[in-house]
Amino acid sequence: MTDTVSAKTTRNIVFLVLVASLGYFVDIYDLLTFSIVRKSSLLDIGVKPADVFDKGVFIINLQMFGLLLGGILWGVMGDKLGRIKVLFGSILLYSIANFANAYVHDVNSYAIVRFIAGVGLAGELGAGITLVTETLSKEKRGYGTMIVAAVGLFGAAAAVMVAKYGWRPAYKVGGGLGILLLFLRLGTFESGMFKNIEQKETVSKGNFFMLLNNWGRFKKYLYCILIGAPLWYVVGVLVTLAPEFGGPKALAAKEPLNAGDGILYTYIGIAVGGIVAGLFSQITKSRKLVMYIFLLLSVVSVVVYLRSYGLTSQQFVWICAFMGFAVGYWTIFVTIAAEQFGTNIRATVATTVPNFVRGALIPINLAFAALKVNYGMITSGYIMMAILTILALYSLSQLKETFSKDLNYVEV
Repeated sequence: MTDTVSAKTTRNIVFLVLVASLGYFVDIYDLLTFSIVRKSSLLDIGVKPADVFDKGVFIINLQMFGLLLGGILWGVMGDKLGRIKVLFGSILLYSIANFANAYVHDVNSYAIVRFIAGVGLAGELGAGITLVTETLSKEKRGYGTMIVAAVGLFGAAAAVMVAKYGWRPAYKVGGGLGILLLFLRLGTFESGMFKNIEQKETVSKGNFFMLLNNWGRFKKYLYCILIGAPLWYVVGVLVTLAPEFGGPKALAAKEPLNAGDGILYTYIGIAVGGIVAGLFSQITKSRKLVMYIFLLLSVVSVVVYLRSYGLTSQQFVWICAFMGFAVGYWTIFVTIAAEQFGTNIRATVATTVPNFVRGALIPINLAFAALKVNYGMITSGYIMMAILTILALYSLSQLKETFSKDLNYVEV
């Protein structure tokens, strides 16, 4: 009887990790579709070539703003109502938004729908990571988040491949994948740690202000956000703006650089990097050591990119794979954030932190654009990477090691 129960529990856990992984797959697919089809979709709806950069930044900023608001919304709901309810609600919202995206015909409607999609996408990764970290044993949860990273990040590869058939079909497929995932989620179960505090009225659940009204918690929360900022800068600026970086006044590439191809190889690199980072953290029994190594490696990869004058398209995609591998600490970083806080605000943290990092692309874009006016693309690229890496390394030094930490506690 015990063996049967144990086998059933194991199957349930495996299914939970699988569904969380597929959720992240769809999350990445939908999140990056705009970056991949940016130029083709904007030109198709009548945007002048000279305005593609500015209109594209406007739309991506609104999408990121949606992620910021959605991160808070779904995070609080995840701690108040449960992790599973967030996964259902967020999937439904971003699936509808992606279907709608296939039918836009002007910049404003495009931006509004991407904002709504951003709100929906904000709930996926944090709730999934929270469920995995709270369900697996403290010794094995690193393997669970590693699998989520490995499977999920190939969503970028799928987005690039589907986008070859047109930007409108790409959005329709994204919506369809979300609906399929919704049905898969019917077989998942709630976190036991959440169930333990669900009916306890004396425990404050999903109180976002708990992260702001205590200086120690606030600093820890801010540090968790800052350690992930370099990753989204690499993806959101250095790779997404590859056509501009390859221009005659920057790297003077021998042929036009394709952002879609760059994103594909970057995320293949991130997937491989995520596996290596997860395994290395399990072997060394340290999250922080892995983060230090990958943060420093990411600096090396960016220097290689920004020094590659006259590069070809083939050289570009391999450099993107290297940069992706070097920033493959994404799920390790989210796991660190989840492990820093108690069960009653864990979903809030795990959901808001990655989305605040994604949302940080707004000030990063603005700062990069301001620097670009006086220093050009290449020097501005160096300056931004230096600033973000210094902040990340300092923040990491202030956080405690969380490997094998017992997570069954609450914040008071």
